[in-house]
Amino acid sequence: MRTVRTVLCLLLATLPWLPGSGFAEQRLTRVSVADARSLLVAAIDAPDGQAHGVLSGQIADAITQRFKATTPIYIDVTTERRYAQAGCRRLQARFWQDGVQLPGLAAPRRQTVDFGINYCRDGLPPKSLQEERP
Repeated sequence: MRTVRTVLCLLLATLPWLPGSGFAEQRLTRVSVADARSLLVAAIDAPDGQAHGVLSGQIADAITQRFKATTPIYIDVTTERRYAQAGCRRLQARFWQDGVQLPGLAAPRRQTVDFGINYCRDGLPPKSLQEERP
């Protein structure tokens, strides 16, 4: 359990600190990102409210090596709600990786971390959770 918390902390470290979870599969076109922020903004701006990427860089390499994973770390972001404040959404983010060997488990498996976040294009949380009217 401690290892899972460590991975979650490392993944969340790719996001800016903020006060205050039907994802796509691997066959999608994905962009390489050093942190998830650009995917959060891309999902906010996307007509379908989705963005997909692959985490790259030192943090991704360290996690992949530590857990002897067989794939890169994939990130899928979808929009759950649109807030009245321009450029602000409730987003669901999923980080996942196949072939992760966790201590104490006999076989590697897919490891998934899901979380929801209220996020605005400027990197801050919305001032209000009032939803956008249709």
